[in-house]
Amino acid sequence: MVYYAGVDLGATNVRAVVAESDGAIIGVSRNETPNGPTGIDVTEAVLATLRNAAADADVDPETIRAAGIGSFGPFDLAEGAVIDPANLPDTVDRIPLTGPIGNLVDSDRVYLHNDTNAGVIGERFHSDRNPDDMVYLTISSGIGAGICCDGQILDGWDGNAGEVGHCVVDPRGRLTCGCGHDGHWEAYCSGNNIPKYAKLLAEDDPTIDTDLPLEDPDFSAKDVFDVAESDELAAHTIDQLAHWNAIGVANIVHSFAPLVVSFGGAVALHNPDEIVDPIRRRVEEMVMSNVPEIKVTDLGDDVVVEGALASALTEGTGDRRRMHN
Repeated sequence: MVYYAGVDLGATNVRAVVAESDGAIIGVSRNETPNGPTGIDVTEAVLATLRNAAADADVDPETIRAAGIGSFGPFDLAEGAVIDPANLPDTVDRIPLTGPIGNLVDSDRVYLHNDTNAGVIGERFHSDRNPDDMVYLTISSGIGAGICCDGQILDGWDGNAGEVGHCVVDPRGRLTCGCGHDGHWEAYCSGNNIPKYAKLLAEDDPTIDTDLPLEDPDFSAKDVFDVAESDELAAHTIDQLAHWNAIGVANIVHSFAPLVVSFGGAVALHNPDEIVDPIRRRVEEMVMSNVPEIKVTDLGDDVVVEGALASALTEGTGDRRRMHN
């Protein structure tokens, strides 16, 4: 019997699953992602987690026919490695992945994706329609998209396709993104930047009532969402977030013509009524083409590891017709 594996490498945790050929998961493992001191230490943690998942499934790693990986970037796709990750110490300059995992499972069928592309692969695989055209959009500490267009997962030559959070939504550029450029979608609507946007809106209208702790260094996006129904500034902030989010999604619809836009990420998953529902209402008025189904992922926090596994099962595509080849 042959088996398949999926790996989710995040800045906090590394997870691995092993499944049978029908996708039924029989082994799981999770460990903390080490902060170095080198990239090889991170690679070793990934390998140990995958070994543990295989042991949990009571299978030899060499019986794993294919493995998928969903990871933070940026990538050197030719080398199958993460290079200079922003969310780990500077001593971590390169994290080899496809080569070491291929050696462990004795297979050259190892598929490396950024986490949002793994997300769209998982969403596509588990969708009833298994559509050739869909987008997985994550709104979390940042904003990014995994795109499947005409049945192709879009990586870009350097692995950076789908960086939609860095599209300009506000040409006035009133807020600066973490990347250093002005007016980006992520600068307004990501979890890290919502508190900054709330402060800007308070400065725009000093008469607006609020009990939000604007000057508290621990002021967070959660504070805004927690009082959305009772605080004037929080409600105004969420209404403005809906405006920028709808512009961003309308741009995605016009660019890629998806049948489905599926949302994940902590901000969207924890606040679907305040984030996803307003987008659904507004996008129809902003799109001149077909309006896609707009939904929240059913896979929750498992979307990346499920997508990595689906990639292994379907030769990197999420297309169920390509299982068992």
